[in-house]
Amino acid sequence: MVLAVETQGLRKTYRARRGRHVAVQGLDLQVPAGGVHGFLGPNGSGKTTTIRMLLGLVRADSGTMRIFDQPVPERLPAVVGRVGAIVESPKFFPSFTGTKNLSLLAEAIGAPRSKVAEVLEQTGLAERGRDRYRGYSLGMKQRLAIAATLLKSPDLLIFDEPTNGLDPAGIREIRQTMRRLGDEGRTVLVSSHILAEVEQVADTVSIIGHGRLLASGRVADVIGTRAAPAVRVTVARPEAAAQILTGAGLTVQPDGAALRVHDADDPARITYLLAQQGLYVSELVAERADLESVFLALTSGEGLGDTRATGRGRRRAQSAPPPGMAVPDRPLSVGGGDA
Repeated sequence: MVLAVETQGLRKTYRARRGRHVAVQGLDLQVPAGGVHGFLGPNGSGKTTTIRMLLGLVRADSGTMRIFDQPVPERLPAVVGRVGAIVESPKFFPSFTGTKNLSLLAEAIGAPRSKVAEVLEQTGLAERGRDRYRGYSLGMKQRLAIAATLLKSPDLLIFDEPTNGLDPAGIREIRQTMRRLGDEGRTVLVSSHILAEVEQVADTVSIIGHGRLLASGRVADVIGTRAAPAVRVTVARPEAAAQILTGAGLTVQPDGAALRVHDADDPARITYLLAQQGLYVSELVAERADLESVFLALTSGEGLGDTRATGRGRRRAQSAPPPGMAVPDRPLSVGGGDA
C-alpha cells in the first residue's frame, strides 16, 4: 500500500498547570495515497496537534513522520510544494473579489494566473469569482480557502475541521468538494468530529483517543468488524417477550417501550419465536451499524468533550513557524517555499 502520510510512535507533551499534558502518545498513523481519509477523535484527542507536527508548526517529542516517504520535518522543504493545508480560519481581503484574492496569492507563491479560474471551477465557485469576499457565505469562504490550497496542484490536502460553524448546505458543499478532490486521485486528510459527514465522504478512517490509535482501515471494514448489529422490536408485552427471546439465547436490552435484540442472524426468527407464544410484533427494525456507533463505542471513557488543554505551552510552541512555512491563518498554510 502506497502511503501519503505515516507516523510511528509519535509523541507530544505540553506544559500544563498540573505538570505535563500528553497530547499525542505513541501514535501510529497510516494514510493511503489517493482518496479521502477521515481523521477522527473527541475534542482534545490530539488531532490538531498531530496535523501541526506533520506541517512543522509543532516539534514532536519523539517518533517519526513521513510525507510521501520523505521524513519530516527534516525533508519538509522537499515535499512542501505537494502539500496544501488549512489549519486555521483563512484570511482574505473582504473588499476584493474571490478572483482578485486568488490572483494576488498566485502571484505571491509563483503559481500561474491561469490556475485561478481552474481552481474556482474545481471548488464550484466559477460563477461567484467576481463577487466580493465579504458577500460570501461561510461555506463559500471555506471553499475559497480550499481553492487557495489548490493553486499549486498539491497531491496531499490536509483540512482540520473544515465544516466547523457551517450550516447543512455549507457542510454539503465542502463534502462534495472533498469527494471531487479524492476522486481526482489526490489524498485528502480531513480531521472532523461530524461522523455522519465523514462516513459519506471518506474511503478510509483513523480513530484516535487521548493521542492513541483506536481503529483504522476502510470505513466499511471498521464499521463491519466493530459494530454488532441489533434489531429494535416493538411488542405489546415487552417483559414477556424479553424472557422468551433470552431463553432462546438472544441478548435483549430494554429500549423505552421496545426491545433491542442482539445476535439475531435472521430477524424473522424473532417474529417466529414470539408468535409461537402468542406475542405478535407490531414493529421490527434492523438497525444499521454506522461510523458514529463505532466511534462512540471506541471512545467511551476517552474524554469526549474534554478540552483541557495545553493553553500556554501550545501557544508558545506554535508562535514561530519554521522558515518557508506560511503563518497558520494565511489562506495557504502550506504552499511553496515562498508562500
